[in-house]
Amino acid sequence: MFVQDDLQQRWWNLEAQLAERFGKKPDMEAILFLIGLQETGFIQEKISKEQKQDLMHVAVCTLLQNSGYFILEGHDADGWPHFKQVKELPPLALHDQENFLKDHVLLYFEQHL
Repeated sequence: MFVQDDLQQRWWNLEAQLAERFGKKPDMEAILFLIGLQETGFIQEKISKEQKQDLMHVAVCTLLQNSGYFILEGHDADGWPHFKQVKELPPLALHDQENFLKDHVLLYFEQHL
């Protein structure tokens, strides 16, 4: 129980930091979008829905790379990273999936802030 409480507290702290920086409390999708932007350096005035999904996919692969679920295979001609899944994700209930991802997001920000 304490581990979950600690995760939630650290998550709230991250949300507060990002809200202070961007003026709005981000949800998980916004945080994944930010990580995708950070990892790709993708800057464009108008971003399509498909591009947003691609950026969030890059974020998830990047996050789970630390735990050995994905490896970076390389970059395409446009500079987008491509990953290969090398390990099956654990079967988790929806709430546990969210906490699994939150834990990886927190690790990412600890390493990149």
